[in-house]
Parts: sequence; structure tokens; C-alpha cells
Amino acid sequence: MTPKRSKSGRIREATQHRLKRLRRQSGLEPPPDSLPPAHSEQAGVAVDCGWGRLVFCQTFASNEAIAAELRDEGENRRDIAVYVRDPHVLLAIAPTELFLDPSHTYRLDLNRPATPKDRPRGFSIRRLSSASDAEAINRIYAANGMVQLDPEFLWKRRDSRIVTVFVAEDNESGEIIGTVSGVDHARAFDDPEKGSSLWCLAADPTARLARIGDALTRHLAAHFQVRGCAFMDLSVLHDNTAAIGLYERIGFKRIPFFAVKRKNPINEALFTGPPQEETLNAYARIVTTEARRRGIAVEVLDGEGGFFRLTHGGRSIVCRESLSELTSAVAMSRCDDKAVSRRLMEQAGLPVAKAVDADDRDAALALLKNAGEVVVKPARGEQGRGVTVGIRTKAALDAAILSARAQCPEVLVETYAPGDDLRVIVIDGKVVAAALRKRPTIVGNGQATVRKLIEGLSRRRQAATDGESQIPLDAETQRCVGDAGYDMDDVLPVDTVIEVRKTANLHTGGTLHDVTADLHPSLVDASVRAASCLDIPVVGLDYIVERPDGDRFVFIEANERPGLANHEPQPTAERFIDLLFPQTARRREET
Repeated sequence: MTPKRSKSGRIREATQHRLKRLRRQSGLEPPPDSLPPAHSEQAGVAVDCGWGRLVFCQTFASNEAIAAELRDEGENRRDIAVYVRDPHVLLAIAPTELFLDPSHTYRLDLNRPATPKDRPRGFSIRRLSSASDAEAINRIYAANGMVQLDPEFLWKRRDSRIVTVFVAEDNESGEIIGTVSGVDHARAFDDPEKGSSLWCLAADPTARLARIGDALTRHLAAHFQVRGCAFMDLSVLHDNTAAIGLYERIGFKRIPFFAVKRKNPINEALFTGPPQEETLNAYARIVTTEARRRGIAVEVLDGEGGFFRLTHGGRSIVCRESLSELTSAVAMSRCDDKAVSRRLMEQAGLPVAKAVDADDRDAALALLKNAGEVVVKPARGEQGRGVTVGIRTKAALDAAILSARAQCPEVLVETYAPGDDLRVIVIDGKVVAAALRKRPTIVGNGQATVRKLIEGLSRRRQAATDGESQIPLDAETQRCVGDAGYDMDDVLPVDTVIEVRKTANLHTGGTLHDVTADLHPSLVDASVRAASCLDIPVVGLDYIVERPDGDRFVFIEANERPGLANHEPQPTAERFIDLLFPQTARRREET
């Protein structure tokens, strides 16, 4: 007969059971047989993902072995030690080489039924299936500031049973607009817990469609659920509130696991604390980050204004984003006054749109009558403020002139040139980057109003550009929506696409798509001549083109302070620092 347990005994036993369960969940006490013996062939498993290795610490016999594995990290790679049981002990082994990753671990229980969700609208999810898919994934990684990999690595391992890669494809354009990778732990190291993990979830910042990350995450979870996995884990930086919000809506719960990384240049921002230039915007930080990489001292003079000083070897230069002391006041004034820059381009032989002064009303009305469609813009200004495109009536012309005069007393009326907006960056007399600028568009889902769709797109553009891009709900946006036949509070039918701005300026919701490799030689030559004519070392030149690889184009304007961060992965910041500190460029070539 089993003796009856006392109440205190039952409480003690329950407490011990809970403590044991908590220790097991946190990795402090692994489940039986979860650790292979040190002599096992599976001991010490590190899965190569191309950008770095996932070091599964539960397969290593000691912390010393984990530290040795992390020390073996390749150049320009980011290895991650995951499921670290004793992070304090591991860090004590190599305190100057390793650091605790400031990320949270989240887990999705795959044994529970998934929350039903509508199918993705406007895009499809499939496995990586071509070399071009691999190149597109790398492009998306670069656009999101993630560690890139060799596309050939992905392509050769497309049939891997350990690492699965999915892509999201735009049904209309065929472009790859998102990607996610997953690791099957059971196939990697016979995980007795039958786990899996999500890595490298990324969406194209320029994508017009919504909920790409949500759909990719759910698709990967369903994939591992079919495989019989018990859960799917992921690691997310503690301050990535947008991603954390997404994961929690899907059903992920935070769990007490930790990751450790090696102190290397790629991880520097994670272990050195916030730099003084955190007050700068993305256009300034891309320059200061490249400067610091070369050992150039950075002093922030006015974070809000974007001013900073770079100093190296007795040479000191003050910059405001990509505008430096090397740009003369004369060159700046030539770019600032659109009428002046137009005249200079005409003299240089570049085609320009016909334009008249808005003060000459008869000339403006005559231009509207003859052209049928015109553009109104302030003679001075930036970021698309006061610019109205696609004017067809006298009333619209008067309203546009009034709006432009709020930015600058002098206003130009130009003939409208159909085509795509192209931005070309010239640094030190050489074309460094070129990108098509696409106008912001929304896609109807049959449920949301036009206003809600615009607000959602604007939030995504803000998140993708560090707050630099958003779509204003102003009279111009309402005009563009009205031209498409809708009101702001109308529900947009399923798959209906409308442009909500007629300009493709990044600051009002436009997106950029790299076409540097496709640029026609005539555009390259025209851009070099334009920079020389303006006598400016760094300039962004805007054109309207039929296609970037064609020779038909119209010059629009020049920008003396182009946003270099908009053209990654092209080496705009590198070439800018080469211009400012050529001695560091030589050193880089030697090494």
C-alpha cells in the first residue's frame, strides 16, 4: 500500500516539477538523450546558411568547443551560436571575442491549429527554383541591410533537406518581393524535440503589396507542420517592434533562450552601443558608417540637420549628408535654380522639356493648349514639394501654380514628358549608380478604403526608409485618386491598381529600383557632361526615360545633395569617401 503523501510533500514535489520544467524549457536541463556524446559523429553541428553558420549548441559537448567553433568564423560572415545553455560561461571563455546577442527568441507551437488567414493577394509563395531567384534574394538582403551571400551557394543547395528557402513572387511583374529560410532541426542533427527555426525573413522595401512577411512566415510554419515538426523558433532584435508585433499576432510566444555571436565588423553595432551619430538620418549615417570603417573620425555637429565633420590625417571636411565643402556655392546655386540648370543643360546639348515662367499667364496657357498636359514646379525646392504633374485644365493649372508658389515665388510650367523617372548619381566625374523611381501605387483587396490602403502603404514606406518616405494625404493625393475615378473613402475593388501620386519622389512614397547595369551609354555620357557643366563633384541627375537601356530621355533637374542610401547595393558611400579622402581609397586597394 502506497503511503499517503503529506500536503507539504505534495507542494514540494509540484514545485520541483515546475522548476525542472522551467530548466528544461530554458535549456539549463536538456531532455534525456538530447545531447549526443562527444565522440558521436553528429557532435558539434553547425549548419551553413551562406551568410554564416548556425551553431547548434545542444550538439556540442562543452562551451570550449562552442567558443572554438565561433572563432572559426569566415571573413564577412555572421555565425550565430543558438540555444546557448550557459551564456555567462561561454562569454567568460572569450570575453574580448564574443558577446550576447541582444535578441529575443520566440516560438510557435506547431501542434496547435494555425489561425486561419486569407490567401496572399497579388503574390504567390514557392520554393527557390532558379539562379535568378537566388540573385533576387541577395538583392533583397542588401536592400534590408542584411549580410549577403553568394547566390551560387543558394542555387547549388536548392534541394537541401535541412535548409528550405521560399520566395514570394509578384503575380503581375514576376519580381521576387520577399524571402524566408527555415532549418529543420531533426534533419540537421536528429533533434529529439523535432524543432525547426525561421531565419532571414525579408521583404523588398519597394514592394507595392502588403503582408508579405506575414504570408511567408505562415507558409514556412505550415511547411514544417506537414513535416511533423513540433515547433518553429526565431530570433528577433529586442527593439524591432514591428517584427515582434507581427510574430505575436501570428501566435509566437517568447521563450528564455539566448544566442551568442562573435565581435566582428558586421556585428559592431550590436556590441558597441548606440553611436553618437544615431541622431543622423539614413542618408548621413551611410556616409559616417563607411568613414568609420576606414578609421576616419566622425563628429556630429547637428544631428537634426544632418551635419557632421570627418577628419583623417590632418584633413577635415564638413558634410551635410552627401553635400560637402568640396561643392562650391556656385555649383549649388546652379542646381538649386531649376531655370538656371535647364539653360546649362540646353547649352551642353541635353534634351530638356519646354518651359515658361508661370508669371506669363498667356504663355502658360498656350503651353497647356499645345502640349495638352503640363507640369508645374517651384523654381527652387526639393523632395517634390509643390510639384504637380499631369495638369490638363486651366483650373488645375491655376491651383497648381498657387501650390508651387507656397514653396517658392518663382514657378515654372513645363511640358509633360511621358515615361519613367530615372535618377543617376555622378561622383567625381563617374556614374556610380542609376535607379528608376516608381510612383506609389495601391492594390485593392475589396475590403479596405482607398484611404486605409494609402495609410498602410505609407507606414511600410516609412519603416523601409527609416521614416524618410511617406505619402501625404493632401490635395495632390486626393487629385490623383480622383483622376482614377475614386474618392478617398471608396472601397477599392480586388486587384484594382491606382497611382496615388504622379511624382516618383522618394519622400512622398516613391520607390527606387536599381538599373545601373542597364544604363544606356548615351545616358552615361549625358550625365558625365551634365556634372561637368554644373562643375559639381557629387550630383543626382533626374531624367524622364522611355527605358533605362534606351537613348531617348529628357533632363528634368539636378540635385546637389542626392540620397546615397537609396542606391544600395551600389557603392555610392564608398565612392563618396574616396572623393573626400583619396588616401584611404588607395589603402583599401592595397589591402
